[in-house]
Amino acid sequence: MAEVLLSKSNYWKMACVNAALRGIPFTPPSQVYVALYTSAPTDSDTGQEVVGGGYARRPVTFSAPVLQDRRAVVASAGDVVFPIASAKWGLITHVGIRDAAAGGNLIYHGAITTPRTAETNDTLRFLAGQLKVNEG
Repeated sequence: MAEVLLSKSNYWKMACVNAALRGIPFTPPSQVYVALYTSAPTDSDTGQEVVGGGYARRPVTFSAPVLQDRRAVVASAGDVVFPIASAKWGLITHVGIRDAAAGGNLIYHGAITTPRTAETNDTLRFLAGQLKVNEG
């Protein structure tokens, strides 16, 4: 799949401001997961996530942040490989980073620069470094 630059969800914006400026504690998730979407999840978490056909969110680990042009940047540290599709998943247009393997909160989301249709028996993969968060 293609490189994806991710933006904050409303949930994450509020959690950051509340923790940094209001002293409201925030417990970070122990693991985050990549979710695939057939429509934009939006900041409000309203997109259509893939369902069925063997689909499951995949865990992802990010690199330590580095400062680039006054922005803190992290990238996926390893490949993220989804299960083999046992049925057509549709046109995958967006990804989300979520705080649970099912349900949970959307943290970041973004459009895939080159959307791809996932057919039966396809395997979708993001190579290390293709999922990026750019805070600034």
